[in-house]
Amino acid sequence: MYRTLIAFLILALASLTSCTNEPKKERVMDPLNPFFNQYETPFEVPPFDQIKPEHYLPAFEEGMAQQKEAVEAILASKKKPTFRNTLEALDQSGELLSRVSSVFYGLSSANTNEDLQKIQLEISPKMAAHSDEINLNPNLFKRIKSVYDNREKMKLTEEQAYILENKYKELVRNGANLPDDKKEELKQINQELSILGVQFSQNVLEETNAFSLVIDHPADLMGLSQTSVDAAAEAAAEAGMPGKWVFTAQKPSWIPFLQSAHNRELRKELYAGWLNRGNRNNEYDNKEILAKMMALRAQKAHLLGYASHADLVMESRMAKTPENVMALLDQVWKPALAAAIRDRDQMQEIIRREGGRFQLEAHDWWMYAEKLRKEQFDLDESELRPYFKLENVSRGVFDVANKLYGITFTEITDIPKPHSEAVAYEVKEADGSHLGVLYMDFHPRASKRQGAWCGGYRGHHVKDGQEITPVVTIVCNFTRPSGNQPALLSPDEVETLFHEFGHGLDNLFSTRTMRTSYAARDFVELPSQIMEHWAMEPEVLKSYALHYQTGDPIPDYLIEKINKSSKFNQGFNSVEFLAACYIDMAYHTLTDTIPVDVVELERAVAERTGLIPEIKPRYHSWYFTHITGGYDAGYYSYEWSAVLDHDAFEAFRENGIFDQATAQSFRKNVLEKNGMADGMEMFVKFRGREPDITPLMRNRGFLE
Repeated sequence: MYRTLIAFLILALASLTSCTNEPKKERVMDPLNPFFNQYETPFEVPPFDQIKPEHYLPAFEEGMAQQKEAVEAILASKKKPTFRNTLEALDQSGELLSRVSSVFYGLSSANTNEDLQKIQLEISPKMAAHSDEINLNPNLFKRIKSVYDNREKMKLTEEQAYILENKYKELVRNGANLPDDKKEELKQINQELSILGVQFSQNVLEETNAFSLVIDHPADLMGLSQTSVDAAAEAAAEAGMPGKWVFTAQKPSWIPFLQSAHNRELRKELYAGWLNRGNRNNEYDNKEILAKMMALRAQKAHLLGYASHADLVMESRMAKTPENVMALLDQVWKPALAAAIRDRDQMQEIIRREGGRFQLEAHDWWMYAEKLRKEQFDLDESELRPYFKLENVSRGVFDVANKLYGITFTEITDIPKPHSEAVAYEVKEADGSHLGVLYMDFHPRASKRQGAWCGGYRGHHVKDGQEITPVVTIVCNFTRPSGNQPALLSPDEVETLFHEFGHGLDNLFSTRTMRTSYAARDFVELPSQIMEHWAMEPEVLKSYALHYQTGDPIPDYLIEKINKSSKFNQGFNSVEFLAACYIDMAYHTLTDTIPVDVVELERAVAERTGLIPEIKPRYHSWYFTHITGGYDAGYYSYEWSAVLDHDAFEAFRENGIFDQATAQSFRKNVLEKNGMADGMEMFVKFRGREPDITPLMRNRGFLE
């Protein structure tokens, strides 16, 4: 049935795009559609409270029509192609389409519903076709090539020169040089990929929401904290099961259960529920969808003259080639796996001492890692949570930004929000001038996809000589408040908030003049990951880690334990992550266009790398939304950027973690320029040299 739907959508779209001789219909824009009017809201943020599902499709259609007309005007110009009348004009052509897209896709991730999901399936192939119509237009490519060929004669800014080079190369990689028949083949591939990608992500959301572990007997709750029990009771009540306890496939629910629950069989059941989302051979099974996507990507790469999809997409990244990626992964894998095996053996010894007659399995790792941490460092995560009240952690990350860059955050209450749970802040420079608006949306719900991310409802650019400031959103899935207890975060959630906030600063500080930008995928995590380093610094902890009941700052002995245990479990963390990177690369270095058996591919990757059975990849194929939604042949980017962020933070360690000169250099050379300059050039301007992997290996304990 699903393949029939795909075929129908593609054929319908093809028939629409082929009717070129039909007279143009007069377009009427509904004056009540918010997208067709200037936003009369504070800071001109989207009027979320006024936007209804029926507003999206007309706005998408009008946005595409307006951009098409603008492109036709560019092509009709008799003037010699210049950056301004071609590249800038093209950048400005999609204003309405950008406006509706940013809201629609932002809400589709953070607050979706059945109406939005239907619209997404309908609009995705249309957007793919619209993009292809522009990117594969031979006359537009001819104009851009003319500007590119004559770039040395033009007085281009650094940003313009970078945008021009990347736009030209992007068009070539997108098929601009293909003959017409191959262009049509490419369009069909792109349309089918767009539909498959939407279906994959929607299936993961359905599977995440559908799974739950329901507990009837209080005895099965033994070992769990009162916080976890209360949260599970509230989840059960919301699901219409008062008097029971529900644990879900959301991390704030299943991770504490695996860390503490005494019932081993229930731990196994819950972990399996997490691991098998999209792998239950039901209507939401993703294996066939993913296999088809990978085959289509290989087919597309061949069509464009590349050996594999990875070879195609890496031309624009710092890594440049799949071989360079694999070299980095292998360099970290060997010591990481050795560290994980040492930890595994020590955990098995704990099981033996406790009288257990079983071998450690993947669903046991979290519990016995906590026991090993307690044994080696006398540290239990439950000791830390009371000091990580969400509101205090938020103030802590704001304080770090203020000390580094002088910016301030003032909550705005009278402003439209993407969800009632979101909070909004006006961000100001040290001199009081407006920098942007920041939304933060913290807790899981059925309408929100898994994970954490930073997006934008408007990016920084210049329009008609006027600076347009950004509207940024940070979306997370953190532990909710339960009972009379506020939201108390785990150390991992604390670092996640600092991480996403780093992306937020990257967006807020951008000085780009155009909406178009080209940030290398394997550089883009540097601004986020470097922020994680401040989270557990003693000076920073003292400022925000306050006990939620007493208000007392975290004691020195706990800070000392945190520092001493900083390298603990790094083998596991690296191995489960790198295992997913290897899976991603295995798919995207495929040269065969026949769909693969995804289960067999994962088995082969595990065998080739020597992955131990006690550790599962962080993401299995069937719920690996990163590689279907933008990180294709790019999940390694977090590790590539980790080399950069560990080395970059060394500059702060050398000069002081709040050294103003270092902070301003990082802002000027990295945060303001990201997407407007080459990644290696930005790093070298900040650090004075190319990156060194030594700090990363040392900080993870892999040099010993």
